[in-house]
Amino acid sequence: MEAAATVFDERGYEAAKLTDILQLAQVTKGALYFHFHSKEDLAHAVIDAQVSAVPVPMPQVSKLQEFVDIGMVFAHRLTTDRVLRGSVRLTLDQGGNELSRSGPYREWTELNLRVLNEAKERGELLPHADTEEVAPLVVGAYAGLNLMSQALNNPADMDRWASSLYRHLLPSIAVPAVLAMLDMEQGRGARALAAAEAATTTA
Repeated sequence: MEAAATVFDERGYEAAKLTDILQLAQVTKGALYFHFHSKEDLAHAVIDAQVSAVPVPMPQVSKLQEFVDIGMVFAHRLTTDRVLRGSVRLTLDQGGNELSRSGPYREWTELNLRVLNEAKERGELLPHADTEEVAPLVVGAYAGLNLMSQALNNPADMDRWASSLYRHLLPSIAVPAVLAMLDMEQGRGARALAAAEAATTTA
């Protein structure tokens, strides 16, 4: 999976060759076909791994902070996680019309919507905030930012852009007292992930 994701990330679906994946993974064609029947099957497995590749951040007092952390951890993991990068490249890639790319969009939207609805139930959102609109809007914004980072060949910029997205969006939907407590600055994803890993280690 990691070898396939690396090749897909570097070359896209159409240009990726199974021979390159086999060489990088150091496995035989028979071993590959035992698990995956085709390049398309392997690509779908990488795509399907996108949401699960990102660790769930630690629960926070504020559900809006959890909402921010989901996206910021995603942006941070793009710089270190080969499976996530390969999955994102395949999801955004315009080649390979036989691939189904809707799964990650639906899963990210459902995850964001669930956390936003919990935030609304706790009174963290302004009355006019429509979670059904905000959740897919953020997912779509991330898709656009990812495309831009690929075009500019600088995935590390996703951390800065994600921070900017939340700092511009949340003032329009968050209760001011909650907004004032949120950490939306660059590096939040790394900090949230480190806290989650530390909690897991000491548990």
